[in-house]
Amino acid sequence: MSDPQPEFRPVPGTPETVAPGIVRVLAPNPSPMTFRGTNTYLVGEADLCVIDPGPDDPIHLRALLDAIGGRRVSAIAVTHAHVDHAPLAEALSALTGAPVAGFGTARAGRSAAMTQLAESGLVGGGEGVDHAFRPDQTLADGETLSGGDWSLRAIHTPGHMGNHLCFALGDRLFSGDLVMGWASSLVSPPDGDLTDFMASLARLQEETWQSLLPGHGAPVSDPATRLADLVAHRRAREAAILDALEDGPADPATLAARIYTDTPAPLLPAAARNVLAHLVDLVGKDRVTPLSELSPQARFARR
Repeated sequence: MSDPQPEFRPVPGTPETVAPGIVRVLAPNPSPMTFRGTNTYLVGEADLCVIDPGPDDPIHLRALLDAIGGRRVSAIAVTHAHVDHAPLAEALSALTGAPVAGFGTARAGRSAAMTQLAESGLVGGGEGVDHAFRPDQTLADGETLSGGDWSLRAIHTPGHMGNHLCFALGDRLFSGDLVMGWASSLVSPPDGDLTDFMASLARLQEETWQSLLPGHGAPVSDPATRLADLVAHRRAREAAILDALEDGPADPATLAARIYTDTPAPLLPAAARNVLAHLVDLVGKDRVTPLSELSPQARFARR
């Protein structure tokens, strides 16, 4: 599998200025799900907001404290409660005194359909959920988080996860894991919801962005094109799933193996979760029918 962003090779722990008043510090947690690692952002000059502190890693914590350099941290903002984004917030808050802000706990923002799936026993897959995440300050859609020389507007963008927030700094958007340039986001029920994901993409398309600063990978310099590509990609996946079901009922893993032909075997379970997300969305659209209780093992038939 080719490298999607060969030019993007920041050194973990080394602060890099990516835009005026915005510094990125890469966490040392590369993986097939996190690419080079988690991007932690420091916003501001004398008074800072730390966006997505990252995994609970003492090396990354030390790097962040070095990058902060004794400056005041007035807020810690978390895009969503996955273990590669949120856990370090607690330790960083304890050392800086800054409150942690987010949409809510790991279960906040789930749709009724995903809540039903979770109650049936379905557990998430993918990056891993930080079930201990409890923000000191909850941010509703449209609320602002402000410091000395910065102001962030929270935009509730469920889809990758129900409690996912993007943060707008003027016309720059910290897009978390909703929109990235190196890959499409994992949407893994019950934490991820494809119906919500598509609605969140459509919402971001209503505004004009100069750039997107994602949770993993390089900045996205042409947001309008990237958003359109992601919508088209999901629609193409939906069409491929419906075409595959013309051969008869199948479960998500079988469909993923047929459709994701260029995907390495270790990533096929994540692909199957994406297929399940599409199938749940298609059930809601009355395009497919589960032949048993909705689950990752269920077989689905085209209507």
